[in-house]
Amino acid sequence: MYIYINGKVLPMEEAVISPFDHGFMYGLGAFETFRTYNSFPYLIDEHMKRLHEALDELNINAVINTDHVIKMVRTLLQKNKLDDAYFRLNISAGNGDIGLQTDPYENPAVILFTKPLPQSIISAKELVLLKTVRNTPEGKQRLKSHHYLNSILGKRELKDPAGQEGVFLTEQGFISEGTVSNLFWYKDGTLFTPGLSTGILNGITRKWVLNASEKLNIPSETGNYKINELHDADEVFLTNSIQELVPVNRFEQKHFPGANGQLFQRLKAKYTEDTNNRRRTI
Repeated sequence: MYIYINGKVLPMEEAVISPFDHGFMYGLGAFETFRTYNSFPYLIDEHMKRLHEALDELNINAVINTDHVIKMVRTLLQKNKLDDAYFRLNISAGNGDIGLQTDPYENPAVILFTKPLPQSIISAKELVLLKTVRNTPEGKQRLKSHHYLNSILGKRELKDPAGQEGVFLTEQGFISEGTVSNLFWYKDGTLFTPGLSTGILNGITRKWVLNASEKLNIPSETGNYKINELHDADEVFLTNSIQELVPVNRFEQKHFPGANGQLFQRLKAKYTEDTNNRRRTI
């Protein structure tokens, strides 16, 4: 596979970064994952906006041009002979001395990874309550950064990672998010999802669902919720930018309609319509 790194397209085996890169030494870096539809990166403007917000907080001076990213996406699709693919745009802080740096990082490493999309279609997943507690963000909000140990610890609890997703609770016992997903449930005509106050990542597909529900005249609420809300739900589903909308068919002893849920089918149809239109923004 070919990837893009610091202005060059190289075979992945030839790509290297310095051991003095503070993304490696201290975890100072941010990334976005997205996928293409008809060779176009869906919701790329939203991804780029969130990326630049993270870079500002990490004190990394990098202005990544969206049109350049789109061009590199198409170049990698062509070089790798793919119609559509998974992409990860990674900005690592760049080289520095051994020791913590407070000055801005002026020469970050810019890497665009790609790989084929999963071949199997995820029909539904079982939701599992994790023993691992969701850690709080290290800054004012959760970044899509290099710090992923909490999610890895959660995923290790899953007996079947392909067919299950874990749900974290906060230290206060509120529902937060999955290991790699945001969580939604539907009850008595209203759509619910944990609020940003729980320290979750403000997922791009999460934002799409909230926006789409408004357009479809589906009432929605965000806030702090206890786990019993899931036991009482009519439908539950997960979101992320690669797997899109994934229905949940079971949580503990409660079974859900999964992909047959009426709300899920409405939102999935809307998502398919939007991706077919290759819209750049929500």
